[in-house]
Formats: sequence, structure tokens, C-alpha cells
Amino acid sequence: MAGGQLPESQSDVVWGNLMLQALSSVLSLLIGAGILILGNGLIGILLPIRLGEAHISSETTGFIMSAYYAGFMLGSLYGKTVIQRVGHIRAFAAFAALITVTVMVTALFFNPALWGVLRAMMGFCMAALYATIESWLNVRSSNENRGQVLSLYMVTSYLASFLGQFLVNARETAGVELFCLGALLTSLSLIPVVMTRVAGPEIGKIKPLKLTQLYRASPLGVAATAGAGLLSGGFYGLGAIYANQIGLSVFDVSLFMSAPVFGGLALQWPIGRFSDRFDRRTVLLTILMGTVTASLVLSILSFTGAALIPMLVVGVLLGGCLATIYPIAVAHAFDYIDRSEMISANSSMLLIWAIGATAGPLLGSTLMGQVGPTGLFYYLTAIGILLAGFTRYRMSMREALPAKAQTSFVAVGSTSAIAGALDPRTDPLPEFYYEDVDPGDR
Repeated sequence: MAGGQLPESQSDVVWGNLMLQALSSVLSLLIGAGILILGNGLIGILLPIRLGEAHISSETTGFIMSAYYAGFMLGSLYGKTVIQRVGHIRAFAAFAALITVTVMVTALFFNPALWGVLRAMMGFCMAALYATIESWLNVRSSNENRGQVLSLYMVTSYLASFLGQFLVNARETAGVELFCLGALLTSLSLIPVVMTRVAGPEIGKIKPLKLTQLYRASPLGVAATAGAGLLSGGFYGLGAIYANQIGLSVFDVSLFMSAPVFGGLALQWPIGRFSDRFDRRTVLLTILMGTVTASLVLSILSFTGAALIPMLVVGVLLGGCLATIYPIAVAHAFDYIDRSEMISANSSMLLIWAIGATAGPLLGSTLMGQVGPTGLFYYLTAIGILLAGFTRYRMSMREALPAKAQTSFVAVGSTSAIAGALDPRTDPLPEFYYEDVDPGDR
């Protein structure tokens, strides 16, 4: 047994025990997060379908969908102030209640300008809710099982988002019932979360790394993070609009939007393993070319009137590519910064991603307004080519790190800065984050 390593069978047992320990410690929080994301997924697909049925222009729809990411960006910056003032449980209850109100007001008043404001409020609240949940997950995890907790959280998020797309088929989209269901799920998510007995940790001391400092350390990491926001925000903000405009039924729209989510869940870890074994920039370049190829194929399938199945298959590939750009960008940036700065760097990269995601629906919808629904995939193709070109340029400017010198790939999400504290690559949060928590409950 060289190097003191455990045999593979014992290693699997240890990993399994850590996973069970992690699950038992965070189950109630994962249930609450899953229900919350389920409701958010439903509203996220319902709104563009309703706008499409009302023949609202692509540009106006892009503005409304962009407002969510703008609110999300502001929530990432300022939501923690509310959490600090009133505490985690009260903040979670307040933000969840506010989402419920925004959803119900959206159902009662069909006004695009008002919907834009409400969508921004929802984005703000979701960012704050993510921060609340993830800080709880962090305080519930130990240094030994942080990686398992993050994996469970990511799987929960993807599955809930995947299933949320299909809830749009539960009732007619023209009525208020689906809005009521979304509001109901948001309210229901309160129960398992607010009944947890562990106090939330202080999160105010996580400060973003200066963008200039981060860019000097990893220009490609910053550019790829912005590109990930431009691509993901554009597709997930406008994908349902595209599907509606090419004449798909509501059920087919839900299938079309769920396929990329499934692709993100299924392909993220295999692609991540490749990025650990080879030059990460080469893997990123391959993913970007996969994004370009999938986008071009989808635009061609739109013209040919192909069956839905080929579109779903290509959608899985597209979703897998989109889901891995951000975590690979984070991993690449982590290759060039000190471990003690990783949580701060993650906070900065989340802000960069949110800026890109805010611009994505605006740019994509403008092109859709000019050339039709396939403009979405022309937009994705253009962004993919530009980012691939910059990636190839950076490959010529800096020697590749040996695979052994790279940090490990971790499937991180673009939710809140606190998710970076769950990342096993980062230094654990200092003891003052646990000052209000019984040591036995950590």
C-alpha cells in the first residue's frame, strides 16, 4: 500500500460514509433549496411563454428576462446587508415572502414594464436566498465533507431546475394557476429552512478580490467568466421565447428547455475530469467550439423544420458546454492565485458572471428582433467564437501549467459568494464565522 493510500474498496467506503454524513447534516436545507429552485424554474419558463403568447416583441421580452439577472447582481452585492441586520431566518422568510408577492402581482397585472421591475425584485431576492442557504450549508459541513455537501447541493439544484421546466404543463399557461403554484412552492420552501436549529454564520467578511488584481492573475479566467454569463443568460433567458416563436407546444417548450439542464448535470463532471488531466485552456477551447457547433446546428434545424428529438439531443450537448464554462473559468483562475484569496476571487467572478448574464438577454433579443428566432443561436455562435479566439490568444501568451500543478475541477454554481466557502479547494472560513453556533452542530 504505497504512499499510505487506502485500498480502493476502503476508499470507496470512506467516501460513502462522508456522503451519508453530509446528507444527514444538510437534508432539511437541501429540501428547502430544492423546493425553492423548483418554483423559480417554473416561473422562469412560464413568463417567456406568456409573453410569447401575448406577441410581446423579442426586445421587450429580453429586457424583462435581463432584469432578473440585474436584480440578481444587486442582490449578490447588497442582500447580505439585510441578512446581517435581521438574521438568517428572518431574512429568508422576508425574501421568500417578497418573491411570493411578486409572483402573485405578476399574475394579477399583465404589464411588461411592471413585469420587468418585478423580475428584478425576484432576482434580488433569489440571490439573497442563495446566500442564506449556502451559508447554512457551510456551517453544517466540516472540512472533511465540504466537497460532498457541495456535490449534493449542485445535484439538488440541477434536478429541481430540470423538474421545474415540466411543471408548466400542470395547468393552462393563460390562467393564474401556474403563478399560484410557483408562489405556493416558494412559501413551502420556508418550512424546512426556518425550522433548522443551527444559526447562520456571519457572511459580511467575504469581500470581492479587486477585478484588476484578478485580471492580472488570470485574464482568461475573467474573460471566460463574462462569456459564461453572456452565453447562459442569453440562452436560458430567451430559449423559451425561441421555442415558442418556432411553433413548439408548451410541452415541447418544456422538453426543449429541460434538455440543456439535463446536459449540464450529466456532462459537467466528465468534462471536469478532462480539465484536470489536460491543459485546462485546451478543454475550454473545445467546449467553446462545441457551443458554437451546437448553436449552428440548432439554427439549421430551425430552418429545416426538423423533428424535436434531434433538437433535444443537440440541446443536451449545448447545456453540457454552457454549464462547464463557468466552473472551468473559476478553476483556471484558481490555478494562478493564492488559496487564501480563492473565496474572494469567487465573489468577484460571480459579479462578473452576473454582469454578463444581464447583458446576454438584451443583446440576444436585439438580434432576434432583427433576424427572427434563430438570432438567438447566431448570438451564441458569435459570443462563442469571440471567446474561443481570446482563449487561443491566451494559449500563445502563457505556457500551460503541468496537469499536476493545476487545482482540481469542482462543479461550482453561479449562485452566491458563499458557495465558494463550500469549495474544498479554498481555505476553510475562520472561526468567527461560527461564533453563534454550538460546536456540536457544525
